Amino acid sequence: MRVLMKHTQAASIFVCGLFLSISAAWAQVNSQTTEQTAASSASLPVVTSQTEASPSKPLPKVKIKTTVGDIVLELYPEKAPKTVENFLRYVKKGHYNKTIFHRVIDNFMIQGGGLDAKMSEKPTDAAVINEAGKAFEQGLKNDIGTIAMARMQDPNSAKAQFYINVNNNDFLNYQPIGPGDPVVVMKNGDPITLPRSRALVFAAGYTPFGKVTEGWETVEKIKGVATGESGIYQNVPNKPITIISVQLVK
Repeated sequence: MRVLMKHTQAASIFVCGLFLSISAAWAQVNSQTTEQTAASSASLPVVTSQTEASPSKPLPKVKIKTTVGDIVLELYPEKAPKTVENFLRYVKKGHYNKTIFHRVIDNFMIQGGGLDAKMSEKPTDAAVINEAGKAFEQGLKNDIGTIAMARMQDPNSAKAQFYINVNNNDFLNYQPIGPGDPVVVMKNGDPITLPRSRALVFAAGYTPFGKVTEGWETVEKIKGVATGESGIYQNVPNKPITIISVQLVK
């Protein structure tokens, strides 16, 4: 069962596959970070691929065609192999066609790939294992422009839904956990102490597996749209933004 809890203070939010612990004032708290990253978001750096793949095996790319423009993504199977495999399986069978970006929060992320225009969730395959730690160890984080998998509270619950970071969202990254019980982890930039069992779940992170290389202007259009509520869902664009298709780039 998916639950939406509306609180004005810090809240655990379960929304269509993405579980986050954030403050309602998140954007204000991170206003300085937003200002610092605004210049880079206006002209997103293109990923250099020379260290990512051998000349004989180029990195896979996909094009997300939407009603407001196209987005091209480069994927990193060496850094998140199961995640890329899972995403491409959905791409190849047309799962993402006619889904929408159903959750948009400026200065945070844009999320889609799971609901249709009627806000009905599409059926999915089994969940994919969390690879946030593997990606983190190889330098792939939830930085501006990266695509990552949405999930529920269970770290290994990601299925089809994805999000594109429109800010440097460090709190979504995997956190290495030291020995002992309880242990200290970071929450919204501050250290907190948790029992080891809870810390392992909290610090598991969200798996990034690629990055936008073309069409950042489309991401900018999406992240800035007016949003509201639709049934149990929050931050839904008032005017639907449809994913027409997601296809491999030849």
